[in-house]
Amino acid sequence: MKLEAEIANDMRPFLVQYMDGSIMRLATSPFVPPSEVPGKTGVATRDVVIDPSTGVSARLFLSVDALRWDKKKKLPLIVYYHGGGFCSGSAFSKLFHRYAESLCARTGAVVVSVDYRLAPEYPIPAAYDDAWAALRWAASLSDPWLSEYADPEHMFLAGESAGGNIVHNMAVRAATAPDGQDMSIEGIVLMQPFFWGSERQPSEMDRDDRPLFVPEWVDTLWPFLTAGTAGNDDPRLNPPPELVMALPCRRALITVASKDLVRDRGYQYSTWLRLGKQCHGEFFESKGEDHAFHLNPWAKASAGKLMDRVVDFLSRTKLYPITYDAKPRRIIVPKIRLQRISPNFITPRDLSMSMRALV
Repeated sequence: MKLEAEIANDMRPFLVQYMDGSIMRLATSPFVPPSEVPGKTGVATRDVVIDPSTGVSARLFLSVDALRWDKKKKLPLIVYYHGGGFCSGSAFSKLFHRYAESLCARTGAVVVSVDYRLAPEYPIPAAYDDAWAALRWAASLSDPWLSEYADPEHMFLAGESAGGNIVHNMAVRAATAPDGQDMSIEGIVLMQPFFWGSERQPSEMDRDDRPLFVPEWVDTLWPFLTAGTAGNDDPRLNPPPELVMALPCRRALITVASKDLVRDRGYQYSTWLRLGKQCHGEFFESKGEDHAFHLNPWAKASAGKLMDRVVDFLSRTKLYPITYDAKPRRIIVPKIRLQRISPNFITPRDLSMSMRALV
């Protein structure tokens, strides 16, 4: 066993990197093999290598019960990105297999759970590149399950924590990149998304309730993940408001946990969506919970409520009036960020109402 003195980067609870370059991952979950024979949940699974040169892969989930409902109707397509701080987790692990399987069983959608490369062996932007390759592959319906059962016009992106961050960045890329113009994204689901920045939000200050992460540690995470090439105001981590406001997806669901250190980042993101009017945004807060609580095998009833909300969002076809299942919060917005917002996105009334919520 190596000594504490040999540690080069202490990124617990995710991993420890030693002076000799070796890595000990701490947040692990056992591998679960795929099975095309449906289990108790009625879901069949199989693995696909998307790009042999990088190793980016995916696990596909297909509900046989959904196929019985209407054999002629195509199923929604969900591209799911797992969390884990960009440095841990796998689509093939028990933790994320179980969640994607539940998502498939409850929604009846075809789920593509992406297994992307992790830092520090593969620093950011490797995870984004893999996520994009997987999204392009899923949208092209290159796999027999996708071509036969999935509806590319009814495609959603979903993820928690780092996966929620990936969802945002993939939605931005789909809207701006030349090779994303042929892609149709019905909606996005960001569960406790990992966003950060150099200026503290209220949920990141004066915490005496011992959140899962502390801000001083999170300050070190992004430079570690990017091998020192980017800081905490990197737009991939701290999205500019005008970028969020311009997202063209039809609808979005942003969920946070009330005890989560990054809670107010999610609230801020949903506020930008509401200002922009380009995307119908919905917001949901889980009371008394911390980051990624819904993945805990012993999660309380609040995990079921969150799943119900996510399933409702993914399953319905009509837009509901915008509602915020949370009390308005004070959000710190640097003046320079407000000055960058284009007035073309909002009306004076919208700005007045939103500023009252922000301050």
